[in-house]
Amino acid sequence: MKGMKLYIVIIGILCLSAGCDKNFEKINTNPVLPSSLDPAYLLAQAELNASWNSGTITYQSAIVRHTMHPFLGVLAGGNVNQKNPAVERMLWDQYYPLVRNLVDIVDKTHDDTARFNLYQMARIWKAYVFQVLTDTYGDIPYAQAGNAFLESQYFPEYDKQQDIYNDLLREVDEAVNALDPSRATEKNELFYNGDIGKWKRFGNSLLLRIAMRLSRVDAAKARTYAAKAFQGGVMTSNADNCLMQHSATYTNAFGNQLNGSEKANYYLNDMLVNNLKSGNDPRLQVIAVIYGDATKDPAQTTQDKDPAHQIGMPTGYDNTTIPTAPGYPGSLYKYSQIDRLTLGNITAPCFHITYAQTSLLLAEAAQKGWITADAAMLYQQGVTAHMQQLAIYGGTAVIPDNTITAYWATHAYNPAAAVEQINTQYWIASLMNGIEAYANWRRTGYPVIPANTYATQDIPRGASIRRLRYPDTEISLNTQHYNDALSRQGADELNIRMWWDVQ
Repeated sequence: MKGMKLYIVIIGILCLSAGCDKNFEKINTNPVLPSSLDPAYLLAQAELNASWNSGTITYQSAIVRHTMHPFLGVLAGGNVNQKNPAVERMLWDQYYPLVRNLVDIVDKTHDDTARFNLYQMARIWKAYVFQVLTDTYGDIPYAQAGNAFLESQYFPEYDKQQDIYNDLLREVDEAVNALDPSRATEKNELFYNGDIGKWKRFGNSLLLRIAMRLSRVDAAKARTYAAKAFQGGVMTSNADNCLMQHSATYTNAFGNQLNGSEKANYYLNDMLVNNLKSGNDPRLQVIAVIYGDATKDPAQTTQDKDPAHQIGMPTGYDNTTIPTAPGYPGSLYKYSQIDRLTLGNITAPCFHITYAQTSLLLAEAAQKGWITADAAMLYQQGVTAHMQQLAIYGGTAVIPDNTITAYWATHAYNPAAAVEQINTQYWIASLMNGIEAYANWRRTGYPVIPANTYATQDIPRGASIRRLRYPDTEISLNTQHYNDALSRQGADELNIRMWWDVQ
């Protein structure tokens, strides 16, 4: 038997040396599997898969009091200031694969003159993705991230958040200025169909957002880059909004959460409802609805959209203690929820950066004297833009122009309280984008959010969640670099502030 095996091996060797490799490559190549991929499709994938995951409604939206969910266990998070590792890691697990693809695009196109604009688009979107990551976790893998395949860097170093921000400003500034409408564009990307003018305005709006994040830690640099963004040209209408459309095939993760098995678990927070209600804000009727008692109407088809009837759920309670809350309406199901026919629809878009947010940031920059512009006009422009932006949700989400005009008769800009007024409106305009509302609240302190009074918390009472914790896999697999980050930033805890969060 051993002799037979040896004979077979020898015959095999002779066969290879004698030319048995004829058609070897053809035989061993999958005829339907692509051997290379157009980098434009990688950009489209990085755009498509950046829509918010359900974890952001568990943490960020709850922390800033947009939403409230009284149930614990797998839903514990910002509602009760508790750790939830499976949810905390969701953004990390979602966004670092996007980094990998974006790094690949940059590598493939940086010397390709035919893909010059694609190279700049990838740099801009990569900066956006990294800002979301660092705003969520603090120090993160940045310079070496996404290089496992290209440079065999499987355990990337963590960069300081300050260094990351400095490089984001440089990258976006350079890429926006380099975008060239006279060169070939990229029709396969999903945000703007390759429109270079819109990409420039989007890029400058991102540059403004990055710059304003530094307003308390490096005001000089924030002022310089905010002025650059303004002069370069930011978003000028809702047609410039950076958003991902969804459909019945590719659905909105929030919509899935709010329309699926969790439909009776998420409510609007009383802080948001009371703010809109006290100001006779027409957006409340678009946003809020009270559904029928789920115990008697499982499909929750009964709807009450009357603004006067809306009741937000207070923070500090769970499903067993909520009956002790002041003004308890007699049933959990009589609290207001997000309208599932508009903002909570499975086909609702995901907004990343909007004209409304951009106008409000410009209003703050103008109020600080960083740009030469009318702060009051920009403030009104931003709020109006958000009211008009809601129309994209369809159905009853359209706010008539005369209603918007009537709103301004009793809501004048107040220079004496401008920063609070502007950023409270930014908080409202960032509804359904808890990531950005949470970051801007940490930057400015507005709106003023009272301490969470829930009995059992994983942070000191009276403190707030300032970041999410790193995934456990980083502790076990990238231990040295994880520990290096902690030695600079502080313990891997929910209440540890990051570099720019000094308010």
